[in-house]
Amino acid sequence: MGMGASGSAGGGRRRRRGGRSAAMSEINITPMVDVMLVLLIIFMVAAPMLTVGVPVELPKTAAAALPTEQEEPLTVTITADGRLAIQTTEVSDGEMIPKLTAIAAERTSKKIFLRADGAIPYERVAQVMGALNAGGFNEIGLVTDGEGPSFGAGAASNTGNGGG
Repeated sequence: MGMGASGSAGGGRRRRRGGRSAAMSEINITPMVDVMLVLLIIFMVAAPMLTVGVPVELPKTAAAALPTEQEEPLTVTITADGRLAIQTTEVSDGEMIPKLTAIAAERTSKKIFLRADGAIPYERVAQVMGALNAGGFNEIGLVTDGEGPSFGAGAASNTGNGGG
């Protein structure tokens, strides 16, 4: 008479055989969120370091950036002392055209970016552009640093100084 509707004296829960407790059916997502936040921070820190690694001082211009493509852009760099590099691999003047011809045969795009230090004479840049054209790349983009004054702004400031 004293048992009531709950069944046994165990407090209303039925025990499994052998005294084991029931399996937990909820997923704890807190550790997964913690791991995702750590990965996000790692990628945010590492992303700026994934640029081309040859250091040059790019000239400042007011030109807009080119749209991005699916294929990784091919870059040729002229350093301040006149050395050449394809991506990050340094090459001599004689090796550049054969290597570019081999690279052009494997790529779908004939676009190439030329990075030249601002102290390099224009003659050297023109020679490299001719070699790039001879290597099979017809679309040459000149990479500059987009933080400089525009052409018209520099000319206007020079004309205002001659007043007297």
